[in-house]
Amino acid sequence: MKVFYAGLTPTPALQLYVRDKGFDVGVMVTASHNPPEYSGLKVVMSDGIEAPRDVEESIEEIYYELTFRRITWTALGYDVKVVDDVNDYYVSKVLEKVDREVISKKGLKVVIDCANNVGSLTTPHVLRGLGVKVLTLNCDISHIPYRNPEPTPENLVDLVSVVRSVGADLGVAHDGDADRAIFVDCIGRVLQGDRSALMLCDHILNNKKLGIPKKVVTAVSSSTVVEEVLSRYGVEVIWTRVGSINIARTMMREGSLLGFEENGGFMYGIHQYVRDGAMATALMLEYIAYSGLTLHQLYDKLPKMYVVKTKVGVDPRDRDVVFEKLKMRLLEVFSGGRVIDVDGVKFIASDYWFLVRPSGTEPLIRIYVEARDEVLANKVLNNILTLANEVGMK
Repeated sequence: MKVFYAGLTPTPALQLYVRDKGFDVGVMVTASHNPPEYSGLKVVMSDGIEAPRDVEESIEEIYYELTFRRITWTALGYDVKVVDDVNDYYVSKVLEKVDREVISKKGLKVVIDCANNVGSLTTPHVLRGLGVKVLTLNCDISHIPYRNPEPTPENLVDLVSVVRSVGADLGVAHDGDADRAIFVDCIGRVLQGDRSALMLCDHILNNKKLGIPKKVVTAVSSSTVVEEVLSRYGVEVIWTRVGSINIARTMMREGSLLGFEENGGFMYGIHQYVRDGAMATALMLEYIAYSGLTLHQLYDKLPKMYVVKTKVGVDPRDRDVVFEKLKMRLLEVFSGGRVIDVDGVKFIASDYWFLVRPSGTEPLIRIYVEARDEVLANKVLNNILTLANEVGMK
């Protein structure tokens, strides 16, 4: 094979380069939102999208058979070509997709937290290209990140503090490979990823005028607020299993150009069918500039719900059997609502919903509950935990 080395780059930058420059495959070495000791491989197909599950399984089978020939690295020689324009190409393509003049006139101040990783090489440049005043936090490339790379509220205390202290219009946090963006408004609220994605959908449907098919794809872990808001535009919400590859492939099959996850991953098919943190950031700035409102004012227009999340441990050898028992008990106790079972079990009632699903990476069962008020959310959660305890979970 002809091998090309792209150096340090965000995952969406490599994906865009593989697609646009005619490569057959790309391989990204990354731990994504996990600590660096969990680094692995993301295989990118020629269309720029991560390999589907069956391809991943085929690669794993080949690896675990251990029948391939091994040679020393010195025997390979040095015939590896360097491509040094991946990041520049990516920045230019993100900037092409938004109205730079309108954003620049707004005079926004943004704090960007790149988790001491590869987003530091691109997103600040995107922001400066949009005429934004940029303040960087955790934007040096470090072997040991100053913060946990998962952009959750408990890991973004410093970002919230800086946004408030400098009077920034908003803050943005990436995960390690910069395919996700979590936003912080000027009063220090960390926005849920499905809510910020919903805001971007509103902007694209109302302001971009691209004739986008009226279907939006999201994972079952996203809030039912998505349906509540998008139904006003006659938009159909298609629910998928958790995982960006499931969303991306469903978008392509259904002819949708918008998809997202509740963890801050947003997919804008006009750009590429993958999560892209810098593209989501540029679109959010464009939304603010077009609307004439602040990020927190735009967020306050969305319906209010109270969210609780937790997880319970389970023996990995018994996980599937125990989960099926829990699922049966849940459907016995909770009735009269709508059930979506493409990934675990999601139950939707008039004033709350919950999702219970096995983790794809750990011996855990993940539980999401969202309700109109805190009391109801905790009541539903406690009922689920009681049932989990009955079937042997801890």
